[in-house]
Amino acid sequence: MVGGGQLARMTHEAGIPLGIRFKLLSDTPQDSAAQVVSDVVIGDYRDLDTLREFARGCDVITFDHEHVPIEHLRALEADGIPVRPGADALVHAQDKGVMRAKLDELGAPSPRHRIVADPADVSAFADEVGGFPVILKTVRGGYDGKGVWFVRTQEDAEAPFKAGVPVLAEEKVDFTRELAANIVRSPHGQAVAYPVVESRQVDGVCDTVIAPAPGLDAELAGQAQELALRIAKDLGVVGHLAVELFETTDGRILVNELAMRPHNSGHWTQDGAITSQFANHVRAVLDLPLGDPRPRGTWTVMANVLGGDYPDMYQAYLHCMARDPQLKIHMYGKDVKPGRKVGHVNTYGDDLDDVLERARHAAGYLRGTIVE
Repeated sequence: MVGGGQLARMTHEAGIPLGIRFKLLSDTPQDSAAQVVSDVVIGDYRDLDTLREFARGCDVITFDHEHVPIEHLRALEADGIPVRPGADALVHAQDKGVMRAKLDELGAPSPRHRIVADPADVSAFADEVGGFPVILKTVRGGYDGKGVWFVRTQEDAEAPFKAGVPVLAEEKVDFTRELAANIVRSPHGQAVAYPVVESRQVDGVCDTVIAPAPGLDAELAGQAQELALRIAKDLGVVGHLAVELFETTDGRILVNELAMRPHNSGHWTQDGAITSQFANHVRAVLDLPLGDPRPRGTWTVMANVLGGDYPDMYQAYLHCMARDPQLKIHMYGKDVKPGRKVGHVNTYGDDLDDVLERARHAAGYLRGTIVE
């Protein structure tokens, strides 16, 4: 697996019961996955020679991020190394402009959009979609709210162009909430779909995920799952695909983003699904039969634990575990920094209000924003 973050850490954990020999390319020995994987190579994923040396002897290469240069992935594929997802698929998660063009070709519902050249062009785009405000995104490199601007005037539109990469303009969607459809697809075309979830954001960062999405019309949920499965097939995705969606005020769904790796909106599956997103990603990239994605119970809630001013989270375990013996805590081994994702908690049960309160209390107590 290329990338040493928490997604690699949890994917490695899912492979242990299967006896999978897991090799990691990590930036530093302190990275989340590098702390727990026995076979770690420290190196730069942007260097082709490093990638080639790392890939030697591997049955398959997969990723915990989308940032490996596409030309390097094509070189590995030319060397005969199975890369899953492959370069032809992964480019759609790397480049938002390429993604939007392909989704248009597939007829997938999306916000109105186009690549813009400068602030004046942004103003012209705003006129096309009914006026400001509009959303601007750098086509590469953005995540967790980075590389995204909410623009109210032409003067506001100057900052995105300073990055020196193409800028995508999108209409501001009038939506009621954000959803995510998570699916997993294997090389021979077997695919499974998890229940559609509601993803709640705070300052552009995922805060809470509710599975399944409360009150979501069954027909719309089915449309979201079918859309994600069709995108995965048409793009040739192998492994986990998260399709982030807007549910609009007039009852439609629109594609917001794609992620071709295990995803924050699927962390609930560790404790809430028969087979987790991580276990199914391992199965998919190794072309093993996929596991059952159905939920174990009525409701599961995932709440991210963000770093705050309370560095000693271990002492907080005493309170959280004693207060809620059913609570599942997943920490990433990261240094605590304000606003940084350092872990998550999962809760489950039959009463959604209770499950939500338990998740929020635990995440808040671990962060230090709740002290009782």
